[in-house]
Amino acid sequence: MRWLWTPAWIARHVAMVVLVVGFLGLGWWQVSRATAGNSISWGYAVEWPVFAGFVVYVWWREVRLARRKAVAATEPPGDPADAPAADAAPAAAAGSRPAVRRPVRVARVRAASGPVEDTELAAYNDYLSWLNANPGARPGDYPG
Repeated sequence: MRWLWTPAWIARHVAMVVLVVGFLGLGWWQVSRATAGNSISWGYAVEWPVFAGFVVYVWWREVRLARRKAVAATEPPGDPADAPAADAAPAAAAGSRPAVRRPVRVARVRAASGPVEDTELAAYNDYLSWLNANPGARPGDYPG
């Protein structure tokens, strides 16, 4: 538990307390405004405590994550033979599909119609077909 008292964690704890107290204070301020006649403040009076709850949730999640990392760092590495069989993927499923799929290449076929009248449209269509033929390329790589 000493890792909870490093300077970085102390800053996180202080930030959490300041934010929660500030958000709850703003919620109380909105309640006082709402009771004075400002009806829209009722929504804000509910919203600020929700924000405070979210801050507590994120802080708690970070503490749990850091605790898991600290426990994992102190555990000695185990023997791979001791690992449970449920964690291993079945052998049939492991080799049934390639890890990286290759894009389908479609041959470019131009229509046999007459000449294109709109040159901007033709240039745009050439650009789109080049992008389709080169799926890994960026638009800035277009040679035309």
